[in-house]
Amino acid sequence: QVQLVESGGGLVQPGGSLRLSCVVSGSDFSIVTMGWYRQAPGKERELVATIRSIGGTKYADSVKGRFTVSRDYAKNTVYLQMNSLAPEDTAVYYCNIGLFTRSPFTNREVWGQGTLVTVSS
Repeated sequence: QVQLVESGGGLVQPGGSLRLSCVVSGSDFSIVTMGWYRQAPGKERELVATIRSIGGTKYADSVKGRFTVSRDYAKNTVYLQMNSLAPEDTAVYYCNIGLFTRSPFTNREVWGQGTLVTVSS
């Protein structure tokens, strides 16, 4: 069974920094992408950042230059370093992985439970 556990959310003041972590556990699958989405109150869920196992990253325009997604392959963990945080970054942040399995072959997504980031003075 695949599980994603996020951590690192909390309260931070504007201009501050926070690092989110997502640890993936399980077996018999290969990760294609790892990333972060967020959903603010009354807003649609949006992509924040993703990283491919083969390399390459993607960022929402609103976070470019401020957020950095990275992955520690040894620890099976994806991080989101968030700098220069602003109130509009307040949201529940969700870890997401895209994976595939063999025998049988499948493609699917797995989501974490979410971690709340609140940016306020």
